Amino acid sequence: MRITDLLKPESTNLEAHAQTKKQALDMLVDLMAKQGNITDIETYRQCVYHREEEGSTGVGEGVAIPHAKTPAVSRPGLAFMRVKSGVEFDSLDGQPAKIFFLIAAPDTEDNVHLDVLARLSTLLMDPDFIDGIMNAESTEALFALIEKAEAEKFAEEAGTEEKADETAPADAGGGDSGYQVLAVTACPTGIAHTYMAAESLEQHAARRNIRIKVETNGQSGVKNALTDEDIAHAEGIIVAADKYVPMNRFKGKRVVIVKVADGINKADELLDRALSGEAPIFEGEAGSAAETEAKQEESGARRVYKHLMDGVSHMLPFVIGGGILIALAFLFDMDAAGTAKFGSSTPLAAFLKNTGGLAFSFMMPMLSGYIASSIADRPGLLVGIIAGAMASAGGSGFFGALIGGFAAGYLILLLKKLFAVLPDSLESLKPILVYPVIGLLITGALMQFAINPVMASFNKGVTEGLASMGSSSKLLMGFVLGGMMSIDFGGPLNKAAYVFGTASLAGADGSAVSSPFMASVMVGGMVPPVAIALATQCFRSKFTKKDRSSFVSTLVMGLAFITEGAIPFAAEDPVRVIPSCAIGAAVAGALSMFFGCTIPAPHGGIFVFGVVHNWPMYFVALLAGSVVGAVLLGILKRPVKEEA
Repeated sequence: MRITDLLKPESTNLEAHAQTKKQALDMLVDLMAKQGNITDIETYRQCVYHREEEGSTGVGEGVAIPHAKTPAVSRPGLAFMRVKSGVEFDSLDGQPAKIFFLIAAPDTEDNVHLDVLARLSTLLMDPDFIDGIMNAESTEALFALIEKAEAEKFAEEAGTEEKADETAPADAGGGDSGYQVLAVTACPTGIAHTYMAAESLEQHAARRNIRIKVETNGQSGVKNALTDEDIAHAEGIIVAADKYVPMNRFKGKRVVIVKVADGINKADELLDRALSGEAPIFEGEAGSAAETEAKQEESGARRVYKHLMDGVSHMLPFVIGGGILIALAFLFDMDAAGTAKFGSSTPLAAFLKNTGGLAFSFMMPMLSGYIASSIADRPGLLVGIIAGAMASAGGSGFFGALIGGFAAGYLILLLKKLFAVLPDSLESLKPILVYPVIGLLITGALMQFAINPVMASFNKGVTEGLASMGSSSKLLMGFVLGGMMSIDFGGPLNKAAYVFGTASLAGADGSAVSSPFMASVMVGGMVPPVAIALATQCFRSKFTKKDRSSFVSTLVMGLAFITEGAIPFAAEDPVRVIPSCAIGAAVAGALSMFFGCTIPAPHGGIFVFGVVHNWPMYFVALLAGSVVGAVLLGILKRPVKEEA
């Protein structure tokens, strides 16, 4: 498959004009849609936006490669756009982007197209290729340029590899083992940055006659894998990665660990560091991917946050799935409302409640288990899960499970260091005997005699404090929780509020309860898209035609508790949009608390309003907050001029 098999003439624009990053992305998505390979354009658009939130795809030298992998793509595709005047794109080198290739990848196991995308990423590291694109006068000329460059580049690489095999240094053991520098490149999506970093390192090494071998950890798997012989003879190793790659194979070698972007933009510097003899010696993985990933640059607080988020991400499916089934049990059992059997008086309701309750009971074991696994890798999983289970059974609840997960993970790290002196012949016994038995014994004792008693008392105090909280204090709590949901749209503050809300759904015994805090969190998260949707219709002069046309999709996302529906608008005008939405969300959160609304489900938006206590006033809170946000947007935003 060639690059031009994915790039179509109808998805190509050589004379595009875009003023902002959002406009450029929207134009690219519209170009991609002309191929007929996008089944849900708005879903694909949101996935492209979301990828940009994770980190700019502006790779520098005037090039940007936005991309998204999603079920909304029926078959792989490329769209191309050239903006000669340039667009500020938050590129890695701070320069405007002029050349754009948008990638659409289906969410399937068939990754043949990723090899083609890797080729494209490689070609874009050639300045002559970029100059040719900038000077192409027609679509035909562009396609001819790509086909010629692809044929020449990869034919040349094949010849180079054959030649290298024939002339490998004798003292290296023959084969592929004569490399001075080894490198590994990897990015979270494994589509573009992985291969661009590899190409950059190879190009700079070739100019300096440095023998290098680069392993790529892309979506299609590991390519050009480093062998034990390669590693044994290498003078230095570079790991340019934004995700976990196996590291223990480099134990005892000098390793430079950086983010993947540095592989693209700082190749010469990395080669110097790898060959200087001053790079730190890698002592072996102390534990997790999160700990080894960019370990040299990452602060302790950042690593703790990543461990916590790993646990939360594995916990949420149990909370959301179980919570919504429990909510449905009440929804289908309204005839028994107010009775002791409410939620289980019919076979259907009982089935939903029991199934949801079982899933919900895994909340705390999953949280603590995957926190410990993130810290100490697989050996931490067992002891972490047991810590969470004991927290649930022992009354220490969410916070006990959280502390237990961290304690279990760091305990396993300590055991790894203590038993590092054992002979290699006993290495296989550590993960199946030493860590599980000793880890369980110590973790169980910690939970039973330290964490559970302390945290159970803490939970009791918090519960009594909340019960005695005055009206003004509850209003303030609702105001803060609602506002946090709208400040960074999926960032740390949003996640902190949501985690607090979901934690409040679990009683001391691990059972699900109806929570006023979750109600404030959910309504606060619904407000931003709803407020923006209302504003686009009530203050039409303040929004473009494209903004106004997104009314339905933005409104639906808000009603479904998908706060990310506000991201495109916030990214385009953060100074006005974020404060307006945050104030509206805070008002909704406070009103929800004032009206005494509670909810037993952690997600679902308007679709679970049927199980909200005092749902009519909950809807009033949503409407009031949305109106406040919309009015503030109408006041703060400036009139826009429609594009010609």
